[in-house]
Amino acid sequence: MTAAVALDAVPRIRRGVKCTYDQTRSAHVVLFPEGVLVLNETAASVVALCDGVRSVGDIALALADEYTGVEPADVAALVARLVGRRVVDVDG
Repeated sequence: MTAAVALDAVPRIRRGVKCTYDQTRSAHVVLFPEGVLVLNETAASVVALCDGVRSVGDIALALADEYTGVEPADVAALVARLVGRRVVDVDG
């Protein structure tokens, strides 16, 4: 079970995690000690914005400028799953 992440939480990529584009898979991926996580375009955009400065709410606002139908609760749920996979840490 994944714990909820608040909209004011500030996510950052964990040390040892690398975000890249995998030519073989033709997809964005996150490489971490436990494995590889293949991301869709929206999830890759969320991960790219997990900079330790922006809050989850700020990330949702930034994505709403680029994608239609972005819901802050959906961004928070994705960040919570990333925390569960040990890809990001959150402050707050």
